[in-house]
Amino acid sequence: MKESLFVVDFISGRLNQILFAGWQHFSLVAQCLILATVLAVAISVLVYRNKKMVSVANSVSAVGLTIPSFALIGLLVAPFGFGVVPAVIVVAFYATLPILRNAVVGLSGISPAVVEAARGIGMSRFRTLLRVELPMAWPVILTGVRVSAQMVMGVAAITAYALGPGLGGFIFSGLSRLGGANSFESVVTGVVGVVILAVILDLLLVGLGRLTTPRGIRV
Repeated sequence: MKESLFVVDFISGRLNQILFAGWQHFSLVAQCLILATVLAVAISVLVYRNKKMVSVANSVSAVGLTIPSFALIGLLVAPFGFGVVPAVIVVAFYATLPILRNAVVGLSGISPAVVEAARGIGMSRFRTLLRVELPMAWPVILTGVRVSAQMVMGVAAITAYALGPGLGGFIFSGLSRLGGANSFESVVTGVVGVVILAVILDLLLVGLGRLTTPRGIRV
């Protein structure tokens, strides 16, 4: 009970700072998700018709996810220094991987008969991709975006190790002085804030899916 009161006091005394850090965290994740989605869809469009390239893309996605985020951040500090740049690179990298896998699966899973029917009524290859294939693959792609969003919300917190923006600063600050004044409250504030942001972002993506998924293929 006392600990809960201490957390409330900690938050109320630093509310503006916490809200600003939360906005930075959310903005970092959202912008990197947009960048990752564009990159993943572009790559998948280039490779999904080639089985060997699909296999390579899937392998890269699988291997990339095994790289520890701390190790990648540490490697990027040397060439890019501390701050926003390594944070953006790390978050965008991890965000791209699940989206790429789902985009390749979504585009590869479209029936050739549907594509042939579109081509048969005079659509060009580019128009078929834009008007038929991508809309049909979008629900699968969006699932990858939602998975990425949940994953990189935590990765964004870890980038505070390299002085990246966001709520991770509260977590690392508390852990660095564990047992000291307000250390527990700082960690709880950062962790709970990240969880709340993850829930908010997922709800926004669910709403985006309802707005952008064609009615004919909506589940």
